[in-house]
Amino acid sequence: MNWIDFIVFILFTAGIVVMGSLFYRRDTSANEFTNAGRSIPGWVVGMSIFSTYVSSISYLGNPGKSYAADWNPFVFGLSIPIACGIAARWFVPFYRSHTSMSAYAFLEERFGRWARVYATVCYLLTQVARMGSILFLLAMPMNVLMGWDLRTVIVVTSAAIVFYSMLGGMKAVIWTEAIQGFILIGGAVVCLAVLLCSMPGGPAQALAIAWEATTSTGGNKFSLGSFDMLDLGSCTFWVCLIYGVFINLQNYGIDQNYVQRYHTAKTEKEARHAALFGGWLYIPVSALFFLIGTCLYSYYRVHPDAQVTAFEAAGKTDYVFPYFIVHALPTGLTGLLIASVFAAGMSTVATSVTSCATVIYEEVKRYGHRHTSDVLMLKAASLAVGVLGSIVALALVNVDSILDAWWKLSSVFSGGMLGLFLLGYMSHRVKNVHAALGVLCGFVVIAWISAWQWIGLPDPGLHEYLAIVLGTMTIFVVGFSACLITRKKSHKRGLKHL
Repeated sequence: MNWIDFIVFILFTAGIVVMGSLFYRRDTSANEFTNAGRSIPGWVVGMSIFSTYVSSISYLGNPGKSYAADWNPFVFGLSIPIACGIAARWFVPFYRSHTSMSAYAFLEERFGRWARVYATVCYLLTQVARMGSILFLLAMPMNVLMGWDLRTVIVVTSAAIVFYSMLGGMKAVIWTEAIQGFILIGGAVVCLAVLLCSMPGGPAQALAIAWEATTSTGGNKFSLGSFDMLDLGSCTFWVCLIYGVFINLQNYGIDQNYVQRYHTAKTEKEARHAALFGGWLYIPVSALFFLIGTCLYSYYRVHPDAQVTAFEAAGKTDYVFPYFIVHALPTGLTGLLIASVFAAGMSTVATSVTSCATVIYEEVKRYGHRHTSDVLMLKAASLAVGVLGSIVALALVNVDSILDAWWKLSSVFSGGMLGLFLLGYMSHRVKNVHAALGVLCGFVVIAWISAWQWIGLPDPGLHEYLAIVLGTMTIFVVGFSACLITRKKSHKRGLKHL
């Protein structure tokens, strides 16, 4: 690695850690640590939401997917306007009217303690899986770049992120995320410009090669997937879109990462604008990442490379983008791009660390008789979550596609939390027992679709991305139906006594 690139990378990365550490206050309160005292401008919160969404999973995983196949995963992002619109209209005022910082306190109010514990455990499992995926993708370019050991980079990086998250709390996380958002967008734009200008025939040649290429699904590299509405066993346009709607509704509606940001804005109006801004900004930036992957495909058709061919043969297409960054970018830009990849990952991991710590703190403080301060408890929880995320990252070292792994893990661990939330939010008549029955049935459906091979059940013939879709619908439909049935029986018994 050229010494100039190394300096650029160190300055950007160390600068983020230092900036986050500057928010440290000895006399900070738990309220300041978890919601920044509701003092953050709306545009900063919006950039924070955007940066949380654009992790290194997007930065490296999306180009890897469009390089290997097509733009089918981009359909996922097209569902975001639906989710952020609903969030701005209903979810933001709903959560800001509640005093608890936990997104899952409402479930306890509606259905009892078990519902809150269920949602909290599902959230923590999802976030730890996400942190592991992102930490691995943070380490990967440094492994390609300098031959550094993946495991060592994972441990050191997670330690740095946890360090400034523990020191500055939510205020440090949000402000550093806003800066990281600008860095990652700038890095991606520069990389695409270099890619297009590196083609002998200019940008038109890159697009033409991709347009003429034929993928395994029969379309070209810009294909959004099959539009067959009856094919539910493949990742068609409709399967990906429906999956995106449910996942993004869950993100904006019940994910602590987002809900906690709604609390940090100065006013409800700014919080609404932040939800919309963060969601809509993701769409063009996501398209930028997929275009990078497509242009990388064209670039290496014109400039064949034995190492890239080896990545393709091994199914390690997530490595192609960092390999290009290392070997094809001019001096100085390599350091900038690696820093932007780190910026994307660090922002998301820092979010998960702080949000998970907040959820754990909200659970623990309910039991009273604490022997430690609130802030110390939050910092201890941050450390514990960071360690767990590192362990998952180390376990993912041999996984081929991180994007595929993350989507599958999130679908399983999320466990239909959205269905339980909608059940409580949309119907005041549904009781504890109805919700519990719905969750039990939803869990069975999710387990069947996601793990039928492991538990010896017949193939459902459905794509695993539909697990959260059908799990959510099952929880809602079963819970609401059980409520109607019991009400009718109660009504009949009442008539008999007349």
